[in-house]
Amino acid sequence: LTNGDVWQCPQIKEPGKVGSDLVPFHKLPQWLMYSIIEICERFLGLTFLDMHLMTGLAEYRNGGLLLDTGLVTMKRDEMLEMTHDVGSEVIVEWRALTICLLDEIATAMRTKLNVGDDVLSMAKVLQAGTWQAGRDLAKEKRGGPPPIKILLDGTVF
Repeated sequence: LTNGDVWQCPQIKEPGKVGSDLVPFHKLPQWLMYSIIEICERFLGLTFLDMHLMTGLAEYRNGGLLLDTGLVTMKRDEMLEMTHDVGSEVIVEWRALTICLLDEIATAMRTKLNVGDDVLSMAKVLQAGTWQAGRDLAKEKRGGPPPIKILLDGTVF
């Protein structure tokens, strides 16, 4: 049974509660939504409400930034030398943590700049901030690949 970009995380399982260990990411459709919304606002004059509810993207450039800056560290250093399946515990945890910390980064940036989420949306934080910085750091440190080796099939990243 495939579940798209939904993965198990045993650490959050609540005994007796079916599905409590599932973490939905849906990174690719979410990225598409950010792009569609921008075009609709810019060229069609549409306004979308509650954009502050959109989350960051569980994407390896954003997550790589967290590892490359030392904000997040691996439980065991040797895990960086191993190749991990996209649904493995380490990748699911990393992606979930990335989403949570992107919210904190966005809040800190807005506070520092004294602007609200209407001025500095998550889309702007991602595109001109975390994603680009993650890409630049990955290129500088490793020539471009993410800090964690991931066995990919093209459906998630």
